[in-house]
Amino acid sequence: MQELVRNEVDGKSGIARIILNRPERRNALNAGMVTELMDSLALADADDRIRVVALSGAGPDFCAGADLEEIREAVEQGILASLADAESLGELFLLLRRMVTPVIAVVHGKALAGGCGLATACDMVLAASGARFGYPEVRLGFVPAMVMAVLRRSVGEKRAFELIALGDTIGADAAESIGLVNRVFPAARFEAEVDGFLRELSSRSASAVSLGKRLLYQIDGASFEAAIRAGAQVNALARLTDDCQDGIDTFLDRRRT
Repeated sequence: MQELVRNEVDGKSGIARIILNRPERRNALNAGMVTELMDSLALADADDRIRVVALSGAGPDFCAGADLEEIREAVEQGILASLADAESLGELFLLLRRMVTPVIAVVHGKALAGGCGLATACDMVLAASGARFGYPEVRLGFVPAMVMAVLRRSVGEKRAFELIALGDTIGADAAESIGLVNRVFPAARFEAEVDGFLRELSSRSASAVSLGKRLLYQIDGASFEAAIRAGAQVNALARLTDDCQDGIDTFLDRRRT
């Protein structure tokens, strides 16, 4: 039986690679893949060796979105089945936010509809120069409803509306210019550039990155006062970590010499 999600762990570098593995269906998200993906993410997050998770797709594309055949089956079963199917994908997006470990989407080829939402739900997006992004649901009379929560937090309001209302796909450079993508690397050097980036991120303080991620999403939508208070709590907590105390000691020792 084909694994819908492949896992590769390099304990030495602290990098876990999770690979969507339905290349014959452009890695379309079905219930089985979503379940396996959530299990893989949870296992990686619980592994103390892992400092960074890289999420990519097998074959020529990252992910074409939800499996439309499965959506049709859910519709035929009624509203409750459709709601359960939608909520399972929503749980995946929530898990990505709740994880301690940063998750980096590594996108080549197409990331469309729910696949674009999946990439955007990750903490960062690295794209090959030929990658394409978009929310074409409107062309099917559908709405990119849940992914809108992450899209709206990544790009400006008018850009978000343009993407969902027109359903056009955009290139990696355009996606970077509006904040949908963090870095674009030449296709010929994509794997090497991504590997270097992941290794650099994995070299950073795991506790500081994790605390920073949690605070960033915690203050989303909070008042200024609440955000400051939450920041003060994380500030005090970060001071107690081994990484921070070692970093301060190293800095002070260097200044004395």
